[in-house]
Amino acid sequence: MSNGPFDIDVDTLGNLRPISKVVLSLGSNLGDSAAILQEAVDFLAETPDLMLVDVSPVYQTKPVGSVEQEDFLNLVVVAESTLEPLTILDRAQAIEDNFGRTREVRYGPRTLDIDVIMVGKRISEDNIELPHPRAHERAFVLVPWLDIDPNGEIAGHGPIADLVDDVDIQGVVRREDIVINANTGF
Repeated sequence: MSNGPFDIDVDTLGNLRPISKVVLSLGSNLGDSAAILQEAVDFLAETPDLMLVDVSPVYQTKPVGSVEQEDFLNLVVVAESTLEPLTILDRAQAIEDNFGRTREVRYGPRTLDIDVIMVGKRISEDNIELPHPRAHERAFVLVPWLDIDPNGEIAGHGPIADLVDDVDIQGVVRREDIVINANTGF
């Protein structure tokens, strides 16, 4: 069944891949978090085949979990990409590693945390859970995302505008004094 003369049949794309919407959540609470987030966004912008569309304002948020630590600075990046989810995850982890990210303590302090929230409408694949399994419960993801993508949705969970109503947003404070510049190319 055809919806129009310009339908794309992914089986006929050859080596081309369809463009998918990508949502990434970034956070930091060790070191100069604002500078780290700016550099991380710059590295994402330099990633081949990952085109930044928008970067949210920065929010200060309370840490999740019981480990005593400083508040986080968080933001969300919306991009478009032809990359496979595992390639995006590999790039995110390489950027984290560049900033000395360690993974010894779950929910512990971090120089940089980059979560792949979603890649198109894809559902979990080998070695990556999509959409991110807890994104729909996290105010530090939903609130910044809503700022730049008010019609966004998380597959299987619904519109982020509705999901924000179901989470505790106390302690999620927009930081007007911190501006992350995005080289979106748009």
